[in-house]
Amino acid sequence: MTLEVNVRHISLLLVTLFMTACSAVDIVDSREQSALQKAGFEQSQLSLHEGGELNYWQAGEGKTVLLIHGFGGTAVTSWQQVMLELSQDYRVIAPDLAWFGQSVSNGKPSLATQSQAIMQLIDSLDLDKVNVVGISYGGFVTFDLMINEPKVDKAVLLASPGVLFSDNALLQMNQRFEVDDPSDIFVPETPKQMRRLLDATFVDFPWYPGFIDARIFDKYFADYLDEKRQLIEGLPADRDRIAANISVDSLPPSVLIWGENDKVFPLSSGIQLADYLTAPIVVIPQGAHGISNDYPEIISQTIRAFVQ
Repeated sequence: MTLEVNVRHISLLLVTLFMTACSAVDIVDSREQSALQKAGFEQSQLSLHEGGELNYWQAGEGKTVLLIHGFGGTAVTSWQQVMLELSQDYRVIAPDLAWFGQSVSNGKPSLATQSQAIMQLIDSLDLDKVNVVGISYGGFVTFDLMINEPKVDKAVLLASPGVLFSDNALLQMNQRFEVDDPSDIFVPETPKQMRRLLDATFVDFPWYPGFIDARIFDKYFADYLDEKRQLIEGLPADRDRIAANISVDSLPPSVLIWGENDKVFPLSSGIQLADYLTAPIVVIPQGAHGISNDYPEIISQTIRAFVQ
């Protein structure tokens, strides 16, 4: 449930101000993907049982690290720097969730559909054990996998409260963003609404010309709005489903990473979840919600220390 448009995207965009907005955004996206390909990453598609395709990137050897992005992101925009770092010592797999990036499912838009698609990927790649890392909405998917996918060895939850996200916490989040419904936050319908979310997600999100907003919105946010709204609106029911099936003692080991100044899911939520899971929590001073982009070195180091 996070916005993962890479801050480095915007920095590079400033270099291309004299190009059209369309060209600038596409050039930055191409550079990010080219860097991954040079590091050995390959892009593939998995045909889903329910229809549709799951797009994913993979490279490297060793223990498997599966990276799951949040709301508004893709594998590349969320994890590119982490992918490059971890692929030196691990097998790194980073999918686009359904209805984001280049992935789409013919199943009902729900957390369960997302989790089942990832389980299909784990099965199709014949993975024995997998360490799952999820940020924000991807953390909800990760939590579901911790319960329902026996091949999950360890889990890293970034800025995601999992099953402890209460109705009252949802109401308080709406109040912080001054909206009536969470889909008004995470499913922007205009470039202006998108910019409001980006400003609230990252630390010191850089200025860039407003004419680029429309192209960023079209490329990363405009598709599958109805399905994305259903994903957000269905989270309370998904939470209740998970809570009804959870046995904390049987969950795989986990570690949490949180930004001190997270506006979406406050640090208090992370501390509560850490206590619930009896898990350590790494707090990033002054960090906001988009920590996979703002602090990729800390994220990579923490994953390395935990997975080993």
